[in-house]
Amino acid sequence: MTDYPTLTLNDDRQIPQLGFGTYKIEEDEAPQAVKTALDVGYWLVDTAAVYGNERVVGKGVGDWSDIFLQTKIWNESQGYDRTLKAADKCLERLGRDHVDMLLIHWPCPEKDLFVDTWKAFIELRDQGKAKSIGVSNFREQDLKRIIDETGVTPALNQIELHPSFQQRELRKVHDDLGIVTQSWSPLGQGEGLDAGAIKDIADETGQPTSAVVLRWHLQHGLVPIPKSTGRDHIEQNFAALAFELSDDQMARIDALDDAGGRMGPYPAEFNG
Repeated sequence: MTDYPTLTLNDDRQIPQLGFGTYKIEEDEAPQAVKTALDVGYWLVDTAAVYGNERVVGKGVGDWSDIFLQTKIWNESQGYDRTLKAADKCLERLGRDHVDMLLIHWPCPEKDLFVDTWKAFIELRDQGKAKSIGVSNFREQDLKRIIDETGVTPALNQIELHPSFQQRELRKVHDDLGIVTQSWSPLGQGEGLDAGAIKDIADETGQPTSAVVLRWHLQHGLVPIPKSTGRDHIEQNFAALAFELSDDQMARIDALDDAGGRMGPYPAEFNG
């Protein structure tokens, strides 16, 4: 990974800054998509129990033992004992004895089990089954509660983040707490690629619109995990590593932020 940008986590481990997402990639497509991503040069692969594709993602990764592999525990598995069992099932499906990053998928505040789940995560880290531990979709109050009650700060929070929903306040919280921000749906489910500013910058740089958006994430110190299945799109996304945006271009993308731009569920309300 000598030429691959990385960030230092609060546990002193390195995380590749550009990842490959597998949300909604079907079982029959996932092995080849993952193999293609690794062939193109990706070093981080993200999956989750609820995606239903851990087994085939594991097959796609195959013998690439140095790939940064991460997965997530689903909401129905929250609670100390259930989390420990669910993690073992994730590892079995992935064909691994450990993952590089294990995440709590949603806080599910109504269930009020995420603190016990986090305590199980600490145990899994201590057992070596998860090299690093983090969360996903956690709000400021959720983060501070698990830190206050366990003394362990998540290494990462994976949240919805794209040019039309930039989560600046939560990113500031992450910075203050020493938590890396990972961006899910970093391209705004493709809708953000049609913005005039993005198209203009793509013309100016001679780069794909998706690479422009992903480059914006990278230069803000974020970890985007775009999903794609075809080699052309996978390569276009990976082109984000090959150029830089000017301060003016970054500012024009910053200006696309919209307080109402959220596309996914609200973490305060999602308890599925």
